[in-house]
Amino acid sequence: MILTVTPNPSLDRTYEVPSLERGEVLRATGDRVDPGGKGVNVSRAVSAAGVRTTAVLPLGGAPGTLLAALLVAQGVDVTAVTIAGETRANISLAEPDGTLTKINAAGPELTPTESALLLDTVRTCSGTASWIACCGSLPQGLSPEWYADLVARAHEAGARIALDTSGPALLAALPARPDVIKPNAQELAEAVGRPLSTLGDVVKAAEELRSLGAGAVLASLGADGQLLVSAEGAHYGTAPAPAVRSNVGAGDASLAGFLIAGGSGREALASALAHGAAAVQLPGSAMPTPADLRPDAVRITQDLPLDLPLSEPATA
Repeated sequence: MILTVTPNPSLDRTYEVPSLERGEVLRATGDRVDPGGKGVNVSRAVSAAGVRTTAVLPLGGAPGTLLAALLVAQGVDVTAVTIAGETRANISLAEPDGTLTKINAAGPELTPTESALLLDTVRTCSGTASWIACCGSLPQGLSPEWYADLVARAHEAGARIALDTSGPALLAALPARPDVIKPNAQELAEAVGRPLSTLGDVVKAAEELRSLGAGAVLASLGADGQLLVSAEGAHYGTAPAPAVRSNVGAGDASLAGFLIAGGSGREALASALAHGAAAVQLPGSAMPTPADLRPDAVRITQDLPLDLPLSEPATA
């Protein structure tokens, strides 16, 4: 069982539009509403793969009720922490060429009592989990050290932790030694405080975060693939995505694939790549099923092309 923790979940509504023109009336060619938040998406992808998952979420108001119902309909067990505030709703506008414009709400403010209850709920639910995935931004009311506290408590209970967050929350959690972190290139650049222009730059940044406490670094590089740096060395892989429809949740699908396949090594990276490539070819934040995957198209090497320039260099 894979347990996910999403401190700031959302309802995600995606509209497909022919083009995005500021100040104009846009007519959608398609729309969908999905339960959202990085950990929520991980649970959805895990469930789509036929693996048991539980999502621990702070939920409030009508959006929270709908979010829980949508998750249950997708086979995800939901453990809700009821909060006084209302769960946020986000909007994404997807254009035919894959360009995505997102409007993310700030979300509710959690009280100290709600924050403590969320931590206690994770501890209660973690007994049968093979992995705990802690994902996304922290809502108002939670300090940057909140994830560090969660990682420490989970390790005390014997659980393995995958952490997907950024900024001060990521840096604060590293001394607690999460088993794997999953930044993208931009988040890596911000964490090490310098721009990243090549694959070699990404490798050095990943090693730096490992020296600060991360057990392994699974770095998403968008169209350039993914990089896994761990005690076993560095592996770099790519997977083709012939038609990019929406990249919402693609990184979360990758993390799900990584954890489903054991959470370490070459096979887990291959699963992450296959899940990510499949996700970007689906509408909105739809998660891939096994039928959507093309594992035969994945390519992985330890002979890293360190001078490979990134398609989109990351700035600090």
